[in-house]
Amino acid sequence: MNKYIENLQTNIRSYREKIVHHKVYSSIKNPEDLRIFMQYHVYAVWDFMSLLKALQNSLTCTTIPWYPKGDANTRFLINEIVVAEESDLDADGHRKSHFEIYLDAMNQAGADTKSIEKFINELKKSGQLKSAYEAGSAPSSVINFVDFTFSIINTHKPHLQAAIFTFGREDLIPGMFHSIINEMSIKFPESISQFKYYLERHIEIDGDHHSRLALQMVSNLCCTDEQYWEEATNVSIECLKKRIALWDEAHQTIVKNQLSVSA
Repeated sequence: MNKYIENLQTNIRSYREKIVHHKVYSSIKNPEDLRIFMQYHVYAVWDFMSLLKALQNSLTCTTIPWYPKGDANTRFLINEIVVAEESDLDADGHRKSHFEIYLDAMNQAGADTKSIEKFINELKKSGQLKSAYEAGSAPSSVINFVDFTFSIINTHKPHLQAAIFTFGREDLIPGMFHSIINEMSIKFPESISQFKYYLERHIEIDGDHHSRLALQMVSNLCCTDEQYWEEATNVSIECLKKRIALWDEAHQTIVKNQLSVSA
């Protein structure tokens, strides 16, 4: 690992630790708590896919006529990640994106998918995030999280897109959370099994292979440019702050619901 990656990881470590040890995970005690968590998390799963496609558009030729674009090694890195994230196998062996697999898990768990579905339907019609948020009644932390992601997408700067893709995304869910879900799946297999499968696929794909590909992608894009590495560090920190705020609101909603049920 090169010194630039090591320095960046050092600078973001405290923020990553806040996420990995966030109290939202331990607050999830039953399927109802998980349903609330999923209704927040699904927006992060969706905008991850949007970020992924922005990187593919930035780093490869996705227009006609085709022509060679950028470095072939970097093209290979992002295209390999796209294949798995956009057309993986679900638990029944059917090809689906990870977002679609997540929606299946929400439906099995009984989580409300109306918000994200209304959001996407409105976005398809209007192309405007603001009206889509209104249609889906998106929580404030979701709005801030997605707005930040799209602000980086709209910079059209691949090194910034790659930074938040690599250092601020789905590999942040800790082993402790996997243990909670494993225990819940034993008690509630009829409602948790697909979410368990989703997490296991992320461990299998993102935990090692994709993480190495993503790190190499950032290294290729930033190279030895000190300003690029500083910018990559700053946007990674900001992305992690937005994730902390998302988890904070999810936790507050879970606890509020628990108190109302026990009252």
